[in-house]
Amino acid sequence: MKRSIADYPLAGRRVLVRVDFNVPLDDGRVADDTRIRAALPTIEHLTGQGCPVVLASHLGRPKGKVVDDLRMAPVAERLAELLGRPVKTADDCVGPAVEAAAAALGPGEVLLLENLRFHAEETADDPGFAAQLARLAEVYVNDAFGTAHRAHASTEGVTHHLPAVAGLLMERELEMLGSLLGDPARPFVVVLGGVKVSDKIGVIEKMLTAADAVLIGGAMCFTFFKADGREVGTSRVEEDKLDVAADIAAAAAGSDCAFELPADVVVAPAAEAGAPTEAVPTDAMPPDRMGLDIGPRTSESFAARLADAGTVFWNGPMGLFEIDDFAAGTKAVAEAVAASPAVTVAGGGDTVAALRRFGLEDRIDHVSTGGGAAMEFVEGKALPGVEALLDRE
Repeated sequence: MKRSIADYPLAGRRVLVRVDFNVPLDDGRVADDTRIRAALPTIEHLTGQGCPVVLASHLGRPKGKVVDDLRMAPVAERLAELLGRPVKTADDCVGPAVEAAAAALGPGEVLLLENLRFHAEETADDPGFAAQLARLAEVYVNDAFGTAHRAHASTEGVTHHLPAVAGLLMERELEMLGSLLGDPARPFVVVLGGVKVSDKIGVIEKMLTAADAVLIGGAMCFTFFKADGREVGTSRVEEDKLDVAADIAAAAAGSDCAFELPADVVVAPAAEAGAPTEAVPTDAMPPDRMGLDIGPRTSESFAARLADAGTVFWNGPMGLFEIDDFAAGTKAVAEAVAASPAVTVAGGGDTVAALRRFGLEDRIDHVSTGGGAAMEFVEGKALPGVEALLDRE
């Protein structure tokens, strides 16, 4: 376990907090403030202890250059509204002027730095850049789980200069995702969807030994079907992952884990709204149609598994849920996860978007803020941004 702001002496000390404010902007305003809201408990905990708080984040992919459309000003504006107090801003994230601004902060005051990734040194984990960031505070707090799988200056490098602890969001992520790998309540059911098998290989292999059931949906199922010699029509397939899919299927057959692929799918001639659809068995796919959602039989089977689960981890939609014609499978799974008596954990941007669309986000025990980070953690990989934090004695 890692130390957090809940068990580390911080009162009155100036704190540098790595937050994940990589939020979508629309016409100069924050379009979705979910990630900002997720950081509020940590910020309010620190300001409540009289800490001057310096916040650091990236926004978008400026690739080491100043991009005016990716400045942090709209984020500062929305954060101030949510906190109900002013949020100061800086024109940069390092340098003498920024150091002076940080030093001038009073107890409980908040300063949001400019976009970290305006400097190429951030993603390069440059030691000099990390040292400059460290000069802004006395203690470092990482509350950006979504970037913890990257060894960047603001996630790993700075920890060589300051005592480093987890924020409340980071602590919650590690606790909930860690429970999946520790001693989950049984049966432990994993639902994986999305387009690519390649994004999930490590997690599937890990879960074949950790979970009681792995349910596969989304376009990735067609790579498994083609590897098995089945007709997949015009469905999306990763041709270069057929051997991997075959190996996974063979490993599943020899494991104690139930590995369940869709029994039926919804097909259409094109991935377009209004296209004619029908549900067909997966062993009778029309050669001129593409699969775009799991079918009703599969939805019922998955829901039955989830109703009896003790722990659920869900990552990836069951189909092209953004189009109503292909949303029923993802909605059915989302409702089944929400209704399950199990401890439920969901992660991944598309999964969160689906839960939000169907109004079910608040009925999941834990919705992870980290897509790639969550998958790597569940896969059992060490995350640089986590490993760098102080261990709890």
